[in-house]
Amino acid sequence: MITLLRTVHGQAGNNQMVYGSIDKSPDSAPEAPGRRILGQGSRLRPFRVFPVNGMRFARTVSCLVSAVFVLLLGACAGNDENADFTADSGEQQIYDQAQRYLNARNFDLAIRALQALESRFPFGRYAEQAQLELIYAHYGGFETEAAIEAAERFIRLHPQHPNVDYAYYMKRLATANSSQDFLSRFTPTDDTKRDTGYAKEAFAEFSQLVSRFPDSPYAPDARSRMIYLRNQLARHEIHVANYYFRRGAYLAAANRGRYVVENFQRTPAVGDGLAVMAQGYLFLGMNDLADNAIETLKLNYPDHPSLDKDGEFDSVYTEDGLQRSLVNKASFGLLDPPKPPQFDSRDR
Repeated sequence: MITLLRTVHGQAGNNQMVYGSIDKSPDSAPEAPGRRILGQGSRLRPFRVFPVNGMRFARTVSCLVSAVFVLLLGACAGNDENADFTADSGEQQIYDQAQRYLNARNFDLAIRALQALESRFPFGRYAEQAQLELIYAHYGGFETEAAIEAAERFIRLHPQHPNVDYAYYMKRLATANSSQDFLSRFTPTDDTKRDTGYAKEAFAEFSQLVSRFPDSPYAPDARSRMIYLRNQLARHEIHVANYYFRRGAYLAAANRGRYVVENFQRTPAVGDGLAVMAQGYLFLGMNDLADNAIETLKLNYPDHPSLDKDGEFDSVYTEDGLQRSLVNKASFGLLDPPKPPQFDSRDR
């Protein structure tokens, strides 16, 4: 358990994160946030996290178990849940019930309780707290659009609130996850192959959060998420370059690799970007440019999978032309045709 937001990401969850680091840039999304409890001394509620290795599997199991628990809890509540919101229910009673629902991760009932609290006691002791809790409840219930709307509402109503940075942070976090549907959260998918529009928007908004609230307790976590999003954007460009190779658009592929090298320095995808440049230039007959890319790759990424044990560029198409197998040559190109090159050093 942790008592603060997870601000670093590493093998044991305690590595110092430096923006733009190659070796320590996270390839897995940071964990979900804790939530601020203003009515209890302004602290962050603990939130269970898992190590990076096997994190997707652990997170999937956790989400499935939580979903089953919520369904069972909702079924067991039955008609009793209506008794919690009777006409004579007090502010403290509704707030305490909302906290119990949140602690049980029963976000649907938590949302109802928080909305009842705010509507019945708009100027009460827990009114502002209920609005902040509602952002978290919507986010925890996979209602990203509602979470964004709730965060924007809090910012609009309380622009000078001492905890408005939390609303900004949760809005950015919901924006980063708004491209994922419900099933994608429970099934293994490669987010780098999805549309990057939301990732670009989230990166820009996290950047604004860090600039506007540099001393916020959420700033370190926002920076680590920016690293993650930047790595995702760079990897997406490599996927596009691989697609161009399959289509025979070698110049377009080489340009994508160059774009990664020039604009996403210090990300894990730079090595693949150099390999893409080398391969694209070889296809185009630009051997001098290809040799320059290969030498740069050897110098900076000597263990890259596109280099053989002797440090030579291992490709289906080299400066000597297309490398065909004996079976392909014997069958006059009918059998075992050369496959278009594909680069993804994450497979190692």
